[in-house]
Amino acid sequence: MVLGDFSTVRLLIVGDVMLDRYWFGEVSRISPEAPVPIVRVERSEERPGGAANVARNAAALGAQVSLLALVGNDEPGERLRGLMKESDINASLYIDEAVTTTVKLRVIGRQQQLLRIDFETIPSHEVLRAKLSEFEQRLPMCDAVVFSDYGKGGLTHISEMISLARASGKIVLVDPKGEEYSKYAGATIITPNRGELRSVVGRWKDEAELERKASALRTELALQALLVTRSDEGMSLFHAGGTVHEKAVAREVFDVSGAGDTVIATLAVMLARGADWTHAIHVANVAAGIVVGKLGTAVVTRAELDAALN
Repeated sequence: MVLGDFSTVRLLIVGDVMLDRYWFGEVSRISPEAPVPIVRVERSEERPGGAANVARNAAALGAQVSLLALVGNDEPGERLRGLMKESDINASLYIDEAVTTTVKLRVIGRQQQLLRIDFETIPSHEVLRAKLSEFEQRLPMCDAVVFSDYGKGGLTHISEMISLARASGKIVLVDPKGEEYSKYAGATIITPNRGELRSVVGRWKDEAELERKASALRTELALQALLVTRSDEGMSLFHAGGTVHEKAVAREVFDVSGAGDTVIATLAVMLARGADWTHAIHVANVAAGIVVGKLGTAVVTRAELDAALN
């Protein structure tokens, strides 16, 4: 399968960014103080997370990427700024003096995650307003907009942003969070995982009921499509033309964290390039199959994607 050139694709990514920190070490004994393993840390890594990981995935495929988000006036915020520059991403990271940059610290021992510690605060209204006005200015310079909602408060004005983007004729993709989906109304496509969809529409007993519930939600929110990522069951796309199922790519699953970021980034690049739904989700599914074979928040390069598709 030939994908073509992605260098002319222009994406605007908006959402909650975070710094993913990893402490890797050896576990050789249990603590005498409590029944927990002692990890002797041997090395550490830092990677962009949340919307920043979506941006990095799109840039790794060769697209032109802009990122709009909020950080605190702190060392993790500065580190994120540096990591975005290294990935050639045009990032506007607004500083909110009232918050600390979201950090997820994962402790890894024997190739397994033993503990995750989160540091986060909710952003202030004034900074969010300033971000909204820059969003309007940046809209004409992109083909598609991706909203990466991690529920950290950076997308308070998402309904307004979706309306502005759709009025400008842009493709709008949303990775949703929480149970209140009405704020995503009017988007081109939303990409909940199986658990997220279940919390909104309830359980389903078979494929037919899933299709009914997904189609009802799609109609209610006036979406062109709804993509459900289903882990070991692959992914299912529901749109006006029918339903498309993609089986999971068979490979050893190492880590699913950040897989949703890879899916929405790949989907955005494909749709902005003019691909149809079937082609776009096939490529996104293959990309997801590659990234779950890597530890932590990771990216799929264009070379890896080409090799897997061919």
